[in-house]
Amino acid sequence: MNEQQRIVITGIGVVSPNALGAANFELACRRGVSGLSQIDGFDTGAIKSRIAGVVRDFDPAGVMDPVDVRRVPRLIPLAVAASKEAIAQARLTIGSDSIALSRRTGVALGTGGGGLEFVEEQYRRIHQGGKRSPFAITAGTHGNLSSEISIQLKLRGPSHVISTGCASSTDAIGHAMMTLRAGAADVMIAGGADACIAPGILGAFEMLGVISTREFADPTKASRPFNRDRDGFILGEGAWMFVVETLDHARRRGATPLAEIAGYASTCDAYHRVQIAPDLEECTRAIEESLAAAGASADEVDYVNLHGTGTQLNDRLETAAIRRVMGERADKIPMSATKSLIGHPQGAGGAAGIAATVLAMHSGWVHPTINLTDPDPQCDLDYVPGVARAHAISCALCNCIAFGSKNSALVVRRI
Repeated sequence: MNEQQRIVITGIGVVSPNALGAANFELACRRGVSGLSQIDGFDTGAIKSRIAGVVRDFDPAGVMDPVDVRRVPRLIPLAVAASKEAIAQARLTIGSDSIALSRRTGVALGTGGGGLEFVEEQYRRIHQGGKRSPFAITAGTHGNLSSEISIQLKLRGPSHVISTGCASSTDAIGHAMMTLRAGAADVMIAGGADACIAPGILGAFEMLGVISTREFADPTKASRPFNRDRDGFILGEGAWMFVVETLDHARRRGATPLAEIAGYASTCDAYHRVQIAPDLEECTRAIEESLAAAGASADEVDYVNLHGTGTQLNDRLETAAIRRVMGERADKIPMSATKSLIGHPQGAGGAAGIAATVLAMHSGWVHPTINLTDPDPQCDLDYVPGVARAHAISCALCNCIAFGSKNSALVVRRI
């Protein structure tokens, strides 16, 4: 594949429950720092799930005009902050000073919940007689969310929202790859953002039976992927954004590639609204096709970033799927569940795992899966329990599984 078809990441930006900034995120993950805490932003009296991965010490007015902040859902300032960091790292000059590049720079935002917390607040005001926002439609409609990022950053290229549940941000990066290869843009700001920690949303997840409702004196212990006593995921929020471009474009402007997005694939089980098909055919096919697209074999994979939500069924089936694809090598590959540290940021979860993976490539350390003290016998891979491990990564698989029977996988290589 020539340099005009090879797609690379040249910048990473992070706004996470356990750290602000990409470098801080890498260090927090390596140290096993959890970003989970008791919810204190609203009354949780009617909700059993009272722990979440909340982004704290973040000032939206620091990245956007306070007037604009009131008109958009919370995920937008999170995504704008992460995008600005990624752009700065990539040393990308865009906006009014470079109209030509601005027109060739697009946005691919992956989000699962979008502006649902904003909409929920508007409905609360309707029923309680409060003052409503005239921006309820623009803030609550998924398709407009990428435009908010484009407006803030003065980007005039394609501006798209990918909303495929928990696979949204992985799919957004895959969409960015295809857009660049098609020549429709020179640069894409791609990744994921979600911020849906709100009473009605938590209550709905409780009704589905997929979210943890246990009480923990120490909230950092609540997210427990692959542990025997796990009882569901912990809802999180955050933004993980990337500057993505062709290798040829990066080299022509003197940028330093951080990693190559070597392969991507997506499938659908066409089975169930919230469950993985037990035959594992399509979730394994997504992994196999992402490897094939990367020109890689299972033998080349030396790290896997897992979806690892902490639900009973998901963790067991993902483990079985990885074993089926990796064969005998499955026991020799270190793997991590980033959600043990940050909770489940819904559509942004894939981007969080990709960020953790690319940063691990450069630090030489893979982060641990915390709270894994009593593994489920059916979850028997090397999840790097408890403590980070020094490990060189040349080729990594980032796996994602979503509601609606969706499966997405992405392969990144060190470059």
